[in-house]
Amino acid sequence: MRHPEFPLTDHLIYLNHAAVAPWPKRTRDAVIAFAEQNSRFGSHYYLDWLKKEVELRRQLQSLLNAPSSDDIALVKNTSEALSFVAYGLPWQPGDNIVSSNEEFPSNRLAWQSLADQGVEFRQADLNSAGTPEDALFALVDGNTRLLTISSIQFASGLRMDLPRIGEFCKQRGILFCVDAIQSLGAVQFDAQACQADFVMADGHKWLFGPEGLAVFYSTAAARAKLKLTQYGWHMMKDTHNYENVPWEIHPGARRFECGSPNMLGIHALSASLSLLLEIGMANVEALVIERSDYLKAAIAAHPQLVLLSGQQSKLKSGIVVFKHQSHDNQALYQHLQQNGVVCALRGGGIRFSPHFYNSFAEMDRALALAIDSSL
Repeated sequence: MRHPEFPLTDHLIYLNHAAVAPWPKRTRDAVIAFAEQNSRFGSHYYLDWLKKEVELRRQLQSLLNAPSSDDIALVKNTSEALSFVAYGLPWQPGDNIVSSNEEFPSNRLAWQSLADQGVEFRQADLNSAGTPEDALFALVDGNTRLLTISSIQFASGLRMDLPRIGEFCKQRGILFCVDAIQSLGAVQFDAQACQADFVMADGHKWLFGPEGLAVFYSTAAARAKLKLTQYGWHMMKDTHNYENVPWEIHPGARRFECGSPNMLGIHALSASLSLLLEIGMANVEALVIERSDYLKAAIAAHPQLVLLSGQQSKLKSGIVVFKHQSHDNQALYQHLQQNGVVCALRGGGIRFSPHFYNSFAEMDRALALAIDSSL
């Protein structure tokens, strides 16, 4: 039986939340209601829309355990937020940035583009030391200005020990930047506990939101280090005083929002977050990990399948990667897709990423299709 918030078509088994997630029913309804209101009344209820914007900032503050909603910026996507940091910091020739060789392009290209300023981007092999964190630390030296890492690696599901990395950076005066797109909505996240200076994540994966709206968190101290690279009416201190001359930059994170907000996306993402916050992220994480553990155990126990994701790590994620002993990854992927299993080709195999609402019965059906020898 389908979860009431996810009335997916009967023939689909959706195991691709690490890519783009389906919207909950309440999110669909919120978008329909917003569209209906807009088509009938235009901007007559704009003050109510602004209240929804305030609500979303508070929801995101809760989700990240940010000190204040003033630390939350609503931006277009993860890449934009990363670029704000990359092009906001005053770099010097010889500076370096430490990261890993497993990053999604968003958390690589922005930093590599600084090469013409004499900034080196160092990529650690996360398997080259006793722990992934030690592999990162080995590349740090006196010229390291920033360490940037994905909280969970998109292709392997490896989950980093963020508090340990944050403490390491804090002791050395190194800025700590976290791409949290594979964590938020799947596992608990605490920006203060991990001492992150910057955190960013799109809303369209585990958060069940639309594409085109992301969160960008920054501490007040870190925010002050960034020069602005975009300007517009919305980043003023007195935002709705349009004759504001002279004007001041907004003291909080809204300084990174240069123009009109994505009101449709705000209504949608707020509805999606309301579901996660109602359930509670501790409960969501427990359900997600329970499902990923179930898949890992079943895959490891079957002689025709090879589990590529780590099974023993104390830090777990919702990402499970595997391959078939005798079938080509591309052929297996096509077979699964054609039979209604929505998944991805990642990390040298097939990536399943179940969410809290996925049933064990449908995961069993997906595994049965993966084992199918008729390919």
